Amino acid sequence: MEMHQVRYFLAVARVLNFTRAAEECHVAQPSLTRAIKQLEQELGGELFRRERNLTHLSELGQRMLPLMQQCYDSALSAKSLATSIKTGAVAPLSLALSAAVNIALMIPFLTELVRVFPGTELRFLRGTGIEIAESLKKGEADLAVSGPLGETWDRLDAWPLFTEPYVLGVGKEHRLAKRAGVSAGELAKERILTRTHCEHLSEISGVLKGHECDEAPRHQVGSEPDVVTLLEANLGVAILPASTARSDSVKLVPITDLGISRTVSIYGVAGRQRSTAATTLIKMLRAADWSRYENAAEAVSSAKT
Repeated sequence: MEMHQVRYFLAVARVLNFTRAAEECHVAQPSLTRAIKQLEQELGGELFRRERNLTHLSELGQRMLPLMQQCYDSALSAKSLATSIKTGAVAPLSLALSAAVNIALMIPFLTELVRVFPGTELRFLRGTGIEIAESLKKGEADLAVSGPLGETWDRLDAWPLFTEPYVLGVGKEHRLAKRAGVSAGELAKERILTRTHCEHLSEISGVLKGHECDEAPRHQVGSEPDVVTLLEANLGVAILPASTARSDSVKLVPITDLGISRTVSIYGVAGRQRSTAATTLIKMLRAADWSRYENAAEAVSSAKT
C-alpha cells in the first residue's frame, strides 16, 4: 500500500467523483483510477461502486475510510515532525540522571536551554550507574549526568563537573545538627538510612564497619526524595553527597574521618551525532561555576584540622 494510493482513495471518498478527485490530486484520471484498482486488489475487494452519477463507497470502502484517514493523518504528522526536528523547531533531548543526582542541580541550565531553544522537548531517565551506561549504549539517552557509572566503555566521553565529599545528613532538630563535624565512630549509636542507590555504597559500608558501626540499626532507602523526607522526620541519619539534600529542614555535617568523595560528570557517546541542544547543554555544564560543591570539600578538610 502506497501513500499516494491512500491519498487518491480519500479524495474519491470525499467528492465521489473520479474526475474531480484526479483534479484535486493534480494527477491524470487514468493514473488515479489505476492506483485505486491496485489498492482494491491488495485489499481483496471493491472500495467504490462505480455508477455514472452515483459513485459511492462499498461496504469495504466504508470500513476502510476511517482507517485510511488515520493512516494518512499519521503519515502527515510524522512528516511534519521530521521537518520540525530537521529545522530545529522541535529539539528532543533525552537526559539520564543517576538516582543519586539531585535534579535541582540541572534546573538553571535546563531553564536557559529551553529559553534558547523553545522547541526543546526533554525526556528524563533515572537509574543506577550501570543502567545509565546501558541507556547511553542503546541510544535511549543522549546525555547522562551521574557519579561514577561503575562500568568502562571505550566510546564513553566523560567531562567531570565537580568533586564533592560525602557528609552526614541529619534533621535540623537532631542532636548532631549543630556540630561542626563528627567522626564515623560516633554513628554507632545512630539509625542509619542506607542509600541503596549510592555509587560508593560499598566503600562507605567498609568505613562504617571499620569503626564498628555495622551493628547500628538501619533503614534501606532507594530514592533521594525519600531519604530527605526521612531525615526531615528525624527517622535516621544518612551519609550522602553534599549536593543531595537541598532542604531547610536538613543539616549537613562534615564527617572528619570518612575520606570518601564522588565526582559528578556529564557523559555522552563518542562519535555519535548530537543535536545542537545537547551540545549546548554540555557546554553550559562544563562552563558553570560548581565551586559551592567543591568548597564543601574544603569544609571537611577544615574540620579535620
